[in-house]
Amino acid sequence: MELLVILPLAAFAVLAVLFLKVLRRAGRIVARSREIQGFRSGIRDLDLRIGQSLDGAAQRIDAVRRQELPAEGIGDTLAAATDAVVRYAEEARALKGPPEARAIGEDIAHELGRAGRAIDMVDHGVTILASVRRGGRELEAQTSIKRGYLNLIHAREAISRHAARAADLSSERGLRRTFRALVPEVPDNGSDHTI
Repeated sequence: MELLVILPLAAFAVLAVLFLKVLRRAGRIVARSREIQGFRSGIRDLDLRIGQSLDGAAQRIDAVRRQELPAEGIGDTLAAATDAVVRYAEEARALKGPPEARAIGEDIAHELGRAGRAIDMVDHGVTILASVRRGGRELEAQTSIKRGYLNLIHAREAISRHAARAADLSSERGLRRTFRALVPEVPDNGSDHTI
């Protein structure tokens, strides 16, 4: 009679423990999904703001390069773009996410550093162009502006590629690991049957 009471209680205890394990792992999956979604959202927002800042600066730099805008008229744009690049780099490094996501934030910060150097190069060219209008230095100024402009464009494109990597992040690998932990693998005995 005691065995009839103890067996169902033991079975219930085993099932309860297994159920708690499943719930804990499901909670991890949900937490990882939220973490990835938050990271994606942060990168998407950051990429949008970076695009607005750098694309606007690139348009004005291109106007100076094509001599449609005087070199003296771009100083405020370069200062604002430099400030924005520094802030965005700090923000990219501060974004939280799974380990593979942190590399994306660091890559974006690296490209923002590249964009900052490109803006400095443009500033150098603009300074020369504003002070010397004729002679050999004008060619140096134009070269500096053009190289800075192209480096800025390339940095912006690289940032967009890194943001696309963030959009491709998924919790699929985590789901597979959790599923494997829940369901033991059935050894392949060489038979060719399907379920």
